[in-house]
Amino acid sequence: MALRNETRVTHFILLGLSSNPDLQIIFFLLFLVMYLLIIVGNLLIMITIYVDSQLHTPMYFFLCNLSFIDLSISTVTVPRSLVLFLLQSKTISFIDCMTQLFFLHFIGGTECLHLVLMAYDRYVAICNPLRYTTIMNRRVCLFLVASTWAGGFIHSFSQSLPIILLPFCGPNELDHFLCDGQPLSLLACSSTFISETVDMANSGTLALSCFLVLVISYTYIISTILKIHSAEGRQKAFSTCATHLLVVILFYGPIVFIYMRPSVTFVVDKPLAVFYSIVTPLLNPIIYTLRNEKARKAMKKLGGRKMSCFRKHIN
Repeated sequence: MALRNETRVTHFILLGLSSNPDLQIIFFLLFLVMYLLIIVGNLLIMITIYVDSQLHTPMYFFLCNLSFIDLSISTVTVPRSLVLFLLQSKTISFIDCMTQLFFLHFIGGTECLHLVLMAYDRYVAICNPLRYTTIMNRRVCLFLVASTWAGGFIHSFSQSLPIILLPFCGPNELDHFLCDGQPLSLLACSSTFISETVDMANSGTLALSCFLVLVISYTYIISTILKIHSAEGRQKAFSTCATHLLVVILFYGPIVFIYMRPSVTFVVDKPLAVFYSIVTPLLNPIIYTLRNEKARKAMKKLGGRKMSCFRKHIN
């Protein structure tokens, strides 16, 4: 009954990364440049894969979807942060905050599952090369990608709902630059045991189970690679999964640190959140283009086509 007489919070104040005006300008410029690079890099990968028929294979189809996921998770967080860096008022409405929370976990959960899917693709390609095209046919690839998005939605719904249903009656200052479950739960004016339990169980189970599947997959992959007699064959096989393994390490490092540690330290969480929502989506296109010769050639070919069309248009 007491809660009914209390005023519900209609907006939150995001304290951001710093209250120093000079630092906020620096953060704005840094985030803006990084976001533009994220857009260019990931769109370039998607367009290259779409245009070049030689890249119409399961591995590049999954890479295209990963680029879309990276672009999406940055779009959920960065534009709002850019606005807050410039405005004196750091407010975000309750609805906008919960919407950001939902899509942050939706896309993040999808990426967790999608990285497992990409590991499975490499497992089939290396451990069952003769059956690869049969197992990873177009219908199966579409089904697997759709399943990762469905899994991300279910994860986000079960993760966000307990937090959305919490009563928020003040204070409303959120010590973060985005709306996430753990800092939001600190502002609730009732017990957060259920939401915190769901948060740890849901995110922890998802991250840990995906991580274990990845470890098992790469154990089989590395074991198979070591059995290859030719040094050139081993190097070629390892190069097909080394890039993905590096991306996995970059993604799961911050996630495991945030959700699997026994204590909560939001001062540390903010730079880690910057890492998985901005830095990782920026690094993924660079990693894949630098290590993938086929992708680099396709991009050069695409650039040559554009220059040729441009010259014809001028002439």
